Amino acid sequence: MKILPKKFSAAVAAFKRGDYASALNAFKILGEQGEITAQYNLGVAYHEGLGVPKDNSEAVKWYRIAAERGHARAQNNLGAAYAKGEGVMQDYVEAVKWYRKAAAQGYARAQNNLGEAYERGEGVGRNYTLAAKWFRKAADEKFTEPQRHLGYLYQTGRGVPKDYAKAYAWYSVAAEGGNDVAQQNRDLLAKKMSLAELEQGKTLARQLAAKYRKK
Repeated sequence: MKILPKKFSAAVAAFKRGDYASALNAFKILGEQGEITAQYNLGVAYHEGLGVPKDNSEAVKWYRIAAERGHARAQNNLGAAYAKGEGVMQDYVEAVKWYRKAAAQGYARAQNNLGEAYERGEGVGRNYTLAAKWFRKAADEKFTEPQRHLGYLYQTGRGVPKDYAKAYAWYSVAAEGGNDVAQQNRDLLAKKMSLAELEQGKTLARQLAAKYRKK
C-alpha cells in the first residue's frame, strides 16, 4: 500500500511539537501499513517513553521490523539494545551484527559503536587497528565521540603509532565540537608534551578543524 506523504508529515509535525500521543497513533497506522520510518519512530517512542509508557520490548519489536528492512538508525538502535540487554537478552555478538549493517550504510553512530566493540573486545576479538578504522570513518562525519577515541588511541599507541601531536589534534577537534571529556583529556595531555609537540599538535588541530568546517 502506498503511504500518503501528508499523513507521515502530519505525524512528524505532531512529534516535533511534543504531541506524542497524536504522533504515536499516526505512526502506528503508518507502521502497520509498512512505512519504514514510522516503524523506526515507534521504536524510539517506546524506548524513550514518548506518548506511551517506556517499553523496551515493544521498542525492540519495531526497531527489528525496520532494521530487517534496512533502516540504518533502527539497525544501530537494535544493536544497542542487544549490547545493553534492553528488551532482549544481552548479546554482544548480535549487537555487532546490527552495528555492522548500519555502519556499512555510513551511519556514524553505528561506525563509532563498532569501533568501541573492537576497542573493548565485545562481540568481536579486541582489535585496536580495526577500532581506529571505524572511529576514523565516524569521525569524518563530524561526530565528536570517535574523534575523542582517536585522540586516545594516538595518545596510547593502540592500533596506530603513538603520537601526542595527533592525539592533541583529535582531542581538540572533539573539544571544539562540544565534547567536554575530550577537552579534559587534551588539557591533561598538554602537560606531558614538549613545546615542539604542542606546537605541532596545535597546527594539526587547526588543519583538522578547517577540514571539518568545510563539510
